[in-house]
Amino acid sequence: MTRWVDGQGILTVGAVAVPLEVAASYRARTRGLLGRDDIEGALLLTPAASVHTFRMRFPIDVAHLDRSLRVRAVVTMPPGRLGLPRPLSRHVLEARAGAMAGWGLRPGMLVGIRQL
Repeated sequence: MTRWVDGQGILTVGAVAVPLEVAASYRARTRGLLGRDDIEGALLLTPAASVHTFRMRFPIDVAHLDRSLRVRAVVTMPPGRLGLPRPLSRHVLEARAGAMAGWGLRPGMLVGIRQL
């Protein structure tokens, strides 16, 4: 079992490497993307099964991952929404809307995460 800590990392989606921020503490998960105008790369919230976009300034892509980092679902959420919890979801990836399609991320894929 991986022990996640707040910090930086690399997300790999197939052959694509994406800069990653890891939010593993309660404080970092609570803050998430609030107060930002954009994100370069992705944010991993762990543990997390659902997210909301209240008070967010931009729409985001949300990918729900299980314990083995397999993508269970990918959705795009505009600001002001409450996402549904996903069964078996252990982690949530967030990125600006459209980014995940550009990486080729889709349900059923395994992603790689390496903390720096």
